[in-house]
Amino acid sequence: MPKTDYDGPILEIDKLSISFFTRLREIPAVMDFSVTVKPGEAVGLVGESGCGKSTVALGVMQDLGKNGRVVGGSIKFKGRDLGQMSDEELRDIRGSEIAMIYQEPMASLNPAMKIGRQLMEVPMIHQGVSEQDAFERALQVVTDVKLPDPKRILNSYPHQLSGGQQQRIVIAMALMSEPSLLILDEPTTALDVTVEAAIVELVKDLGRKYGTSMLFISHNLGLVLETCDRICVMYSGEAVERGSIHDVFDEMQHPYTQALFRSIPLPGADKNARPLVAIPGNFPLPHERPPGCNFGPRCDYFEAGRCDQGVIPMEDVEGNDRHATRCLKFREIDWNAPIQKAEVKEKAEPGKVVLKIDNLKKYYEVAANAIFGGGNTKVVKANETLSFEARESETLAIVGESGCGKSTFAKVLMGLETATDGEILLDNGAIQDIAIEQRDTKTVADIQMVFQNPFDTLNPSMTVGRQIIRALEIFGVGNSEAERRERMLRLLDLVKLPREFAGRMPRQLSGGQKQRVGIARAFAGDARIVVADEPVSALDVSVQAAVTDLLMEIQREQKTTLLFISHDLSIVRYLSDRVMVMYLGHVVELGTTDQVFSPPYHPYTEALLSAVPIADTSVKKKHIVLEGDIPSAMNPPTGCPFQTRCRWKSQVPGGLCEREVPPVRMLEGNHQIKCHLSDSLLAQMEPVIEINIAAE
Repeated sequence: MPKTDYDGPILEIDKLSISFFTRLREIPAVMDFSVTVKPGEAVGLVGESGCGKSTVALGVMQDLGKNGRVVGGSIKFKGRDLGQMSDEELRDIRGSEIAMIYQEPMASLNPAMKIGRQLMEVPMIHQGVSEQDAFERALQVVTDVKLPDPKRILNSYPHQLSGGQQQRIVIAMALMSEPSLLILDEPTTALDVTVEAAIVELVKDLGRKYGTSMLFISHNLGLVLETCDRICVMYSGEAVERGSIHDVFDEMQHPYTQALFRSIPLPGADKNARPLVAIPGNFPLPHERPPGCNFGPRCDYFEAGRCDQGVIPMEDVEGNDRHATRCLKFREIDWNAPIQKAEVKEKAEPGKVVLKIDNLKKYYEVAANAIFGGGNTKVVKANETLSFEARESETLAIVGESGCGKSTFAKVLMGLETATDGEILLDNGAIQDIAIEQRDTKTVADIQMVFQNPFDTLNPSMTVGRQIIRALEIFGVGNSEAERRERMLRLLDLVKLPREFAGRMPRQLSGGQKQRVGIARAFAGDARIVVADEPVSALDVSVQAAVTDLLMEIQREQKTTLLFISHDLSIVRYLSDRVMVMYLGHVVELGTTDQVFSPPYHPYTEALLSAVPIADTSVKKKHIVLEGDIPSAMNPPTGCPFQTRCRWKSQVPGGLCEREVPPVRMLEGNHQIKCHLSDSLLAQMEPVIEINIAAE
């Protein structure tokens, strides 16, 4: 429902340049950036951290802070220049005509106000509607964003909702005044892949229903493919390629776009035969950009004396729909040339069983009235009868949504928690009851962890070298300071960091470099089992490829057992030998990667696969959106833990799914599945992801 019958572009950014001014210098954050969003169109803005995507969004909102300024070009909204508007005019437009959804939902919600009041404020302030009308509209948008029991939600405080529900409320708030332009800044980064799929579906539906134009900022190419009509790829403050999704994905005309695609695992990629190709070098800092093409120093096609001279303009690609690229050589490059094969790595054969988990249970007791204590206690069943084995040189992936018990299991394995029941055997020695303080040095060194957020795991006041030497001292490695120093330098070599980084402080490192230091520290005592808890989810796409390959390479050399905890099934498919799918504390499926990624699936695995965004136009995907949220482990459903969200439940007669926990069944080839579905129904399952070979 557009506010006015305006038929030109909703948003027109033309040759925009934005700089931030410090006492020392001007830092150009965005340069010569142009993009147009037409009515009802969704445009994806893609690029790595620091490329200027969010600065563009803040420029549109005219919210650049004290030291940010537009130094060139213009931003027009419905034909009016936002830079020429008074504060009052901007206040009228913000929130009512242009709305923005941020990455972190809690940053946009007032923790002391009920959801209903927060939603009702928007039309009451912007449009002066009555309280009753505002309430009706709030009820309508909460229903639109598919939240259960809207009246209860309106009466809740933000902390009473899950992350996915909070994000839906933020989207509802943005839609309350039916804006013409919605800016989404990484709106699903903090969410589970199944919740992400539901939110993406929701945004598309609402875009259609309200006719809203969208600027969708993301570093996930698969998400942009699923949500947008057009794409603009940014690198180091500049747009380097623009065009329709199909033009850019299938006929890319810029080396950076090509390099991005080579660094993400697509279905069918083999980690040994076709390793991911990481982009060499590092992203330039804004005040240290090279002359000529910003991507030049990292580009395979760089030509000295040509690519490093003067300003590189955007040029149109003939024959395509509004497709342009910022590359001097795009007409000369053979874009269909096969990738230069990296050396084919020999796959390490899994050796003997190193770790055996047998019927592991972990329950927590919490007071039913947790705020004031006392009262009855409730049991949270975080892990239910977990059983599996892991071998030397094997990668076992553990996948599932937040709250399924992945991290609880990791804590018990590390000795940060002790088990309620069952056994964990490391080389046939039981360790489930030994807390980390009581474990001997060898056991502690044998089981190490690489965490999700590299920023939280390094001591900010210690140099990189000192942090690694400290780990060596704790593990009793080396007889003298000199030996430990030599070992520390070899560990830096192992994780492919320059030796001079030993003297650097963590703040001088990028996210990917910090994660490498974390990996070096984990391997300091020759760890035999490394638990990698979402080790690449906080990193950029191109850095993910390098860190993933690094883990694989160290594993091949050291014969490490890797337990890879993740909800990114693309990386899981590429990395792992076996996959364990968890839901609400239960292992619902366990098998080799090929078994788990092809039918028959557990119904939950099927839904997980359908939720993964894939950056490939030739892939056909079955569409399954899970309804509802994961039940609480404090109050799990009766019978099968997944029955409240399962689309196959009606196929099982007699309400069996609601009454009994399914037994673990063995399909052929030691493929385990915990499900009541009959063999004949399992045999009817169709593949979720189909690669259209003809299109390759």
